[in-house]
Amino acid sequence: MSLHAASRSAMAQTTRKTAIRRFQLLHLRTRRFIHNRSPSTVVKQKTWTRSSAITLAAAAGIAMLYSSSGLRQASAEVAPTSVEMTIEKSKRKTGASKEENRDLMSSQHLQVKRSWENPGLYAWGSNTGKVAAPDSEEIYVKTPRRIPYFNDILLRDVKLDRNFGAAIKENGDLVQWGKGYSEEQPQPAVTFRGKDLESIAISRDRIVGLSKNGSVYSIPVSRMDQEAGPKPLEASWIPFWNSHSNISYRKMKPKDLSYNEKVIAISGGLEHVLLLTNTGRVFSAASGTEDFPSRGQLGVPGLTWSSRPEGPYDMCHEITTLKGFDIAKVAAGDHHSLVLDKEGRVFSFGDNSCGQLGFEYRSESPFIDAPSLVPLQKLYAGTNQIPKVTSLSAGGVNSFFTVDATRVVGPGENASEARGLGKVTADTWSCGQGIKGTLGNGRWTHLQGTPTKVQSLSGLFEYDEIKNQVIPIRMAQISVGSSHAAAVMDNVTYLDASENSSENDTNWGADVLWWGGNEYYQLGTGKRNNITNPIYIRPLDMAAEVQAGRKEEHRFHITPRHTVNVQGRKVSMEQRIECGRHVTAVYSGV
Repeated sequence: MSLHAASRSAMAQTTRKTAIRRFQLLHLRTRRFIHNRSPSTVVKQKTWTRSSAITLAAAAGIAMLYSSSGLRQASAEVAPTSVEMTIEKSKRKTGASKEENRDLMSSQHLQVKRSWENPGLYAWGSNTGKVAAPDSEEIYVKTPRRIPYFNDILLRDVKLDRNFGAAIKENGDLVQWGKGYSEEQPQPAVTFRGKDLESIAISRDRIVGLSKNGSVYSIPVSRMDQEAGPKPLEASWIPFWNSHSNISYRKMKPKDLSYNEKVIAISGGLEHVLLLTNTGRVFSAASGTEDFPSRGQLGVPGLTWSSRPEGPYDMCHEITTLKGFDIAKVAAGDHHSLVLDKEGRVFSFGDNSCGQLGFEYRSESPFIDAPSLVPLQKLYAGTNQIPKVTSLSAGGVNSFFTVDATRVVGPGENASEARGLGKVTADTWSCGQGIKGTLGNGRWTHLQGTPTKVQSLSGLFEYDEIKNQVIPIRMAQISVGSSHAAAVMDNVTYLDASENSSENDTNWGADVLWWGGNEYYQLGTGKRNNITNPIYIRPLDMAAEVQAGRKEEHRFHITPRHTVNVQGRKVSMEQRIECGRHVTAVYSGV
């Protein structure tokens, strides 16, 4: 081969490698980095896939072009037909204001704006109990729909069952609705007033409410039971005068609380509730009246209906085996419990019939009645990463863990040569039942004892323009229903567009993905098929999208916390998601 030919061949190989490398980098950014600064990124994930496919085809064409023996021969060949590029037309409207043009340009900006201007509650899924749509006779609500009662109302918390719903208004009063509350009057109504409730948990037939001062109340779901049951005496605003409460309820009081110790968080299943105090202690109690917890979910070895101590059936039991661990979070599924301490260690107890405790199922011991350390460290064996669990969620027969994995020097590794030391990767793991896709790992699995990684929610990064660095994308919240789940991603958001900034300066919120059982349309896709991999759904207010002239599909973005004007007053608010028993809600929270 002549020197000239060899030179041309080397140039062709170098050009081909460069083209392929450029494609790999571009594809990596498209697949692994989510950056929402541009309004064009509001397209759905399938659009990203289509773009990657086009890029792949282009790279393949370049590679084929430069794989010939030289540039001269390649240039002599017939040029392939070029792909015509279609440039999207500008959506700006002549004579429109900055804000009007922002609404036209960006679906995300419009969603954020609507969430501030029209706070309320959207619900969908099963409506046999008139929870998703109290005024409708429809069996299913297939896509998000507002419940008119909650228009312009801010809420502290919402919990949903297939037969009843419960919410806490901004002033701390409890609202109930659905056939489980009243067959004759299923519309929302305030039932429990004046206790300044902050959060709630629900069982089969009772609502457990936590007040801001740490008091815990147990209220019957049924209006009939509220009216017929014993009504305790309450202090009146008149000195030395007590009167009976308007409805029946019980108080749940953990014993031997230290000075200034109070309950700060609760989480409940079908029969039990966990109570966490500000000193890191955990208590458990029966939360329903139909069945006493019998699958170890109370975390007290040997505790049954017949062996329980003297006192109320719903008395609080301290989980003494957790003494010495500073517990930071608690979560409960139908019949199992999870706790997380400040060191990132997870303990689980209760029903393990589907592996939801993070241990393999054993027929001879289907449940574990004492808190047991979940061996999550094993999941990172040989990876040169140290994991720390940052959060946990539970619902139905499933559990989810979010982990920060930090790159460290491995055995026999030279620290000066090791790459990426200190880099944090955020992962999400799940265990339990996956036959309806609830594991989110792309597989249909009956039992999953060893936690499996949710690939779509793991190892994600994005570039933060303010910090000027690449950061991991963590999960802000995972809400788990009886068979479906939703994850709010803690991606970079922007909420500061104003009249003083450019009309190209648009707001955007956080990404939300959904997966799992969809028999009752609880995923909000408008279809009924179960989904094993997390997906996006359409914006809640499709009428506003149509009015803005958008024909293409965009994805729902949830608005993070921000201080805005609501009906003439400044309020710090955010949108939140609640996955319940075959029902889902998105609401404006304070």
